[in-house]
Amino acid sequence: MIGLIVWILVGAVAGWLAGLLVRGGGFGFLVNAVLGIVGAAVAGFVLPRLGLALGHGLIGEIIRAAIGAVIVLVVLSLVPRLSR
Repeated sequence: MIGLIVWILVGAVAGWLAGLLVRGGGFGFLVNAVLGIVGAAVAGFVLPRLGLALGHGLIGEIIRAAIGAVIVLVVLSLVPRLSR
């Protein structure tokens, strides 16, 4: 149970950071958490293939998830432009 709570909090912090970096603000706790969790999955797939290792621990997890969330936000911001 504690692990799930930490996982959600890491996702929320990472999503909030990504929101600040890409769009200038957060999206609320629930959306930030989902964005951070999806970002962590994306980063877990992309970063090792690029040869990037950011260390271990809570801070490393937040940084990786935030990088992944930024990637997700950038890709999502490109989607409407593609349909024009």
